[in-house]
Amino acid sequence: MAFEEIIYTAADGVAQIVLNRPQYRNAQGYRMLDEIDAAFALAGADEAVKVVVVRGAGGVFSTGHDLGTPEGMAYRNGLGAKPGIQTYDQFKKYNLDLLVKWRNFAKPTVAMVEGYCIYAGWMLAAAMDVIFAAEDAEFLGGFVEYNTIPWDIGIRRAKELVFESRFIPAAEAADYGLVNRVYAKADLERETLGWARRVAENSAETLRMAKIQMNKAQDAQGFTQAVEDSLGDYVAMMWMPGNEMRVEGQRRLLSVDLAVRGRRGERFGLAPSKSAAE
Repeated sequence: MAFEEIIYTAADGVAQIVLNRPQYRNAQGYRMLDEIDAAFALAGADEAVKVVVVRGAGGVFSTGHDLGTPEGMAYRNGLGAKPGIQTYDQFKKYNLDLLVKWRNFAKPTVAMVEGYCIYAGWMLAAAMDVIFAAEDAEFLGGFVEYNTIPWDIGIRRAKELVFESRFIPAAEAADYGLVNRVYAKADLERETLGWARRVAENSAETLRMAKIQMNKAQDAQGFTQAVEDSLGDYVAMMWMPGNEMRVEGQRRLLSVDLAVRGRRGERFGLAPSKSAAE
């Protein structure tokens, strides 16, 4: 497919998939997700590619799901899913199945995170094998469709963050085990691509079998079953009578709005954060 919302390049054994909707802070609609999947297919078929780097344009990784931009809705409606099981299958594909597929991609993957990494941004980053982040990166996790947050940072920490709904800086995300390495913003690209190129010096066989074994170790603990089961609870929450999930008249979830208000110092006991400018 012709890419409109991502940029794909490959050189020196490393493919780069760049989320390229800076006007929407790289919000992920169905077109973008289809394009990411097509880019992964290109990287998978290219024997010269050993590692895939996923990043965002405009200094932002991703602010989450596309919650109703005109372009996003036109593409989704054009897919033609009928109400009922077709709509459910479509929702499951774009919010769970693709993430599981990319998590199991045959080659090592790394998320290079700058700026915001919110909800679906966390989902995409967490589906990668390794996460490198700039010092200015901010992560916001919640109860999302591909719910890996208990695996990413541990059960008790996940409860703490999701219950409160707050951003965590890159350094805190690294302390919790979500992020592998934190770099100065000016150094992030160089260090990320340097690591990827060193990994690309390894044999394809070693990389693939090592990744398979490590994913198997996580699956033996119940990872895949847990994220599959969690989607059902998420859908139940979506359709629970009386449950409002979005800020009225805005393309923003209520839980995300709480976190944004916290950064502004508008919640109980919180002072504005140093990076609260929007």
